[in-house]
Amino acid sequence: MLIIKSKFSPRWWLRNPHLQTIVASKLVKHPQVETKPERLELEDGDFLDLNWSKKSSGAIVCIFHGLAGSIDSAYAKSVFNTLETKGFRPVFMHWRGCSGEPNRLAKSYHSGATDDIHRLVQLVRNRYPDSPVFAVAYSLGANALLKYLGEQQTMCHLDGAVCICPPLVLSVGADKLNSGITRVYQRHLLKAMRQHHEAKRARYPELALPSADKHLNNFWKFDDALTAPLHGFNNVHDYYAQCSARQYLPSIATSTHIIYALDDPFFTEAVIPEESELNNKVVLELAEHGGHVGFIGDTSNNNWLSERIGNVLTELDIS
Repeated sequence: MLIIKSKFSPRWWLRNPHLQTIVASKLVKHPQVETKPERLELEDGDFLDLNWSKKSSGAIVCIFHGLAGSIDSAYAKSVFNTLETKGFRPVFMHWRGCSGEPNRLAKSYHSGATDDIHRLVQLVRNRYPDSPVFAVAYSLGANALLKYLGEQQTMCHLDGAVCICPPLVLSVGADKLNSGITRVYQRHLLKAMRQHHEAKRARYPELALPSADKHLNNFWKFDDALTAPLHGFNNVHDYYAQCSARQYLPSIATSTHIIYALDDPFFTEAVIPEESELNNKVVLELAEHGGHVGFIGDTSNNNWLSERIGNVLTELDIS
């Protein structure tokens, strides 16, 4: 493995990690993306909503969003447009229930939901057998993608991957988000998750789903009451233990680039792996600043992160 120091440098007034996180997510505007939607029906009776690039050529890049994200998330629009500009064909996968319509089954998605990643990768490989295929993932999606890469090992059908701000150790993230000012993020995310869950309860009363009551006011409680049992885990401890991606890193056999900010307010530096845990397929790029999926640079260009992702994929592209 190679640990490198990122060249990212924020604007002087955006060195605060919370400003980086909030400005990138809420205040920076990106052009809407023009896509071809597709609903992928699954064997278990559920569906995945995809948004394909309208381009007809170029290496394909599967994009996996973070918790409560969608194609309308700022980082999604940014990377989709940037990748198209650089000659790639992105395809954005909404995790179950995140496209604006509740999914049909009691389960939805979680930090270790690698089955749906595998379904999309298989679809792309079968449909475009001669095209290089890459993946880009953010936060929760990045954790799931790293887990997938570690599970698949040499059987992985991806040519490369870029993972942004993965939690890596879920219990550390749950603790951090339940402390101090970071509870603001926790409240925001849990509100979105409760809304998704309650919308599904209303649409599918036959599922007899438990209520996402407001007393589930931190991730430990929410994941123990809902995420873990709905997805087949014994409890929150079992869920976090099985799905934390750090343990899968040594098994990755696909060229993988991880970008992480040391001041990420969602986690602590305790999640960052030691070099001895990893292998030479993984590059870990560490920035002093950047917040959580922030990385607003020191020029008038607000697109540093997406440009960096595109440049990394260009270096990996073998087409």
